[in-house]
Amino acid sequence: MTIQEGSYVMLFHTSRKKWLTRVNCEKKVHTHLGVIDVSSIIGLEYGSIVKTSEGKLIHLVEPTIHDFIMKSERRTQIIYPKDLGYIVARTGLKNGSKVLEIGTGSGALTTFLASIVKPSGHIYTFDVNPDFIEIAKRNLEKAAMTAYVTTHLHDPHLGLDIEDVDAAIVDLGDPWTMISQVYRALKPSGAFVAICPTMNQLEKSATELKQNNFIDVDCVELMIRNIEAREGMSRPSMRMIGHTTYLIFARKASNMLD
Repeated sequence: MTIQEGSYVMLFHTSRKKWLTRVNCEKKVHTHLGVIDVSSIIGLEYGSIVKTSEGKLIHLVEPTIHDFIMKSERRTQIIYPKDLGYIVARTGLKNGSKVLEIGTGSGALTTFLASIVKPSGHIYTFDVNPDFIEIAKRNLEKAAMTAYVTTHLHDPHLGLDIEDVDAAIVDLGDPWTMISQVYRALKPSGAFVAICPTMNQLEKSATELKQNNFIDVDCVELMIRNIEAREGMSRPSMRMIGHTTYLIFARKASNMLD
């Protein structure tokens, strides 16, 4: 696949030195490794190698959804990939799923969810902050996910007009306050997820879920540690991504016995 004007490309030198950029014939990317003339990569294949003005090698990598998320514009803490993948696995989201998201933030989670449910599914996301909505829209456009997302500048505490969703994901400071409304929005057996940075939020959410006819309530924390793989010297990295958030999962139960 060739790189065209308007395409996105990851300019990769090392795992810690990489730049996501949109291709423009007049653009030059200035780095401490030298200048990269973006116009010179138009027409090249992804996977090609170019040199900076200082002779450093740069690999031209086709961006994945992970790249768009980790390089997204943000004013809020994003959900890390280690948590994103587990959320999708636990909720069973797939092409065609209909998802309610409460708390758009910078749109990193929104972007990832859209990449899973497309092309037949849809994300309905709500936030009260107009600045966050605009940032999320830019991030969604960059990742080509806009068509699969409807953004709402609206306080979800005031009511939701979404129903029969496969999953609802709440990323607010007080997720327990949305549980009764989310219950009404979910289809039978639909999945609930809340992002809880603190143990106090987790406790309140778990209590409220059990009082609102949710079952299979499960709370987890995920950690990830890289391995430095070098022949004869491999070992776990001294640095790791520890606590980022707690996740709480539940399923909607019926209010009535058959």
